[in-house]
Amino acid sequence: MQPVDFTTLTAACSELRADWLPSRTEQVYQRDRYTIAIALRTLKQRVWLEVSWHPQATRICIGEPPPRTPDTFTFSQQLIHQLGGLALVGIEAIAPWERVIDLQFARRPGENALYHLYVEVMGKYSNAILTDADNFIITAAHQVSQQQSSVRPIQTGQPYEIPPKQTGPIPSLSESQARWQERVSLVPGAIKRQLLKNYRGLSAALLDTMLLVADIAPETTTDTLNADDWQRLFAHWQEWLQALEIGKFQPAWTATGYTVMGWGVVAPAKNIQELLNKYYTDELNKQLFSQLRHQLTQKLNNILGKLRTKAQTFSEKLQQSDQADDYRQKADLLMAYLQNWEPGMKEIILADFETGKPTAIALLPDKNAVQNAQKLYKQHQKLKRARAAVEPLLFEVQAEIDYLEQVEAAISQIDNYQTAADLQALEEIRDELIGQKYLEALEYRSRSTTDSPSTNFHRYRTPSGFEVLIGRNNNQNDQLTFRVAGDYDLWFHAQEIPGSHVLLRLEPGKVPEEADLQFTANLAAYFSRARQSDQVPVVYTQPKHVYKPKGTKPGLVIYKQETIIWGKPQIIRNS
Repeated sequence: MQPVDFTTLTAACSELRADWLPSRTEQVYQRDRYTIAIALRTLKQRVWLEVSWHPQATRICIGEPPPRTPDTFTFSQQLIHQLGGLALVGIEAIAPWERVIDLQFARRPGENALYHLYVEVMGKYSNAILTDADNFIITAAHQVSQQQSSVRPIQTGQPYEIPPKQTGPIPSLSESQARWQERVSLVPGAIKRQLLKNYRGLSAALLDTMLLVADIAPETTTDTLNADDWQRLFAHWQEWLQALEIGKFQPAWTATGYTVMGWGVVAPAKNIQELLNKYYTDELNKQLFSQLRHQLTQKLNNILGKLRTKAQTFSEKLQQSDQADDYRQKADLLMAYLQNWEPGMKEIILADFETGKPTAIALLPDKNAVQNAQKLYKQHQKLKRARAAVEPLLFEVQAEIDYLEQVEAAISQIDNYQTAADLQALEEIRDELIGQKYLEALEYRSRSTTDSPSTNFHRYRTPSGFEVLIGRNNNQNDQLTFRVAGDYDLWFHAQEIPGSHVLLRLEPGKVPEEADLQFTANLAAYFSRARQSDQVPVVYTQPKHVYKPKGTKPGLVIYKQETIIWGKPQIIRNS
């Protein structure tokens, strides 16, 4: 993940100062353990200023409104208690070339600041610290005790001390190319590394784009650069310093992240706030998505492994109970031929009543024929009772397996993070499993979703232009089938295979062509557990013929009056 460097921080604050100062503080909401959102109102509009001290994604930018769920963090409550109703009147760096921003709050513009919120952009040491006008710490996002750091403890009631200053020369527009080149090339080495070592305020991402536009590979050694190389690189070096001095930046997307210098552009960005908000939201969502998907997959594998072992045990017991009649028949034979028994026999061979074929019967030598027959009768009764007891247990376990395989299929279809909807669909699956008591809520980082399922279904268009909706998890499947589906729609599902519910939306009087049905069947096959197959049987019927028995788990239904069509998932995969 590309960290916010000095240049990006300067650009973001420059834009914030131009557009959002002064503004009134109306609300503070803490999204998670690393991020607060401050509601700011100007004469024109209301926005949410996002301040994050995340170790990989520390930032300050305009973000999205927070969710409508209770804020349970004390840090945000302390902030709103102190800052509520005050004006944000300043956004300043505490010193030149330092990555600490001072957000200043006063009663009204033009007055002295009553409170300072210091945002320290320092990687894993990042923090947000609120002080009073005399710079005594009121609260901090992350308090640091004397035991944790004797150099710079951060404790309530203590005076705020700025972080230790960085060492190294500060870049300057007045420095000549000859002096700059001499400093960088004094000790031969890779040009990127030498620049990082010799000057403050640089980052790997900034230098990557600077060297890219200068047409110099980052690993090129300083002693192999020619005069033209040095001249091109110095020109871009000065371009960077001029942008910092006049506050003129060009936000854009690059092949590996973003830039605020307009270098290595692959796509433009509207402004710096939108750029930073989208980049870090997506990157953090990708992390959450990967972690949650791995956790859910591992948990499901463990639960399904245990259930399948249990089902196997029950199946074996049922197979044993299938031999119940054999024990009864052998007991009947033994009672019919008591005269053939002799004391001490370990086995007796008698002709079967119906086939006449010889049947071997194992005997206990210390018991007589009648006692052996009684033992066989008892074994017959025991196995019959076992079947009556085991069958419902096996049915219950198999129902659980069917349900969890449906969940497993839904997770397998959300294989990569593309948009926030993918993470939301995965979080809904997590919440569903918590609701079904398969997971403990405390095992997972809570990023609350709404109480009702989302409607971010997969959406497609058939050749004739009809809309196709596809559920991304079991709760969405139920919503699609029993709330969204209309009387004229058609409902599709892979036959007896875990997969998504698929709805072909039809208006009154509209009849789908064969190509529309086939296209929808292909989608139903693709969004099922059999997506790797060449052909998959798919059923379709009217939604009114799809039922959910009372007490059935999410996503599981029964249907009737169905028509079978063969879906071809590879067509969707290759399209």
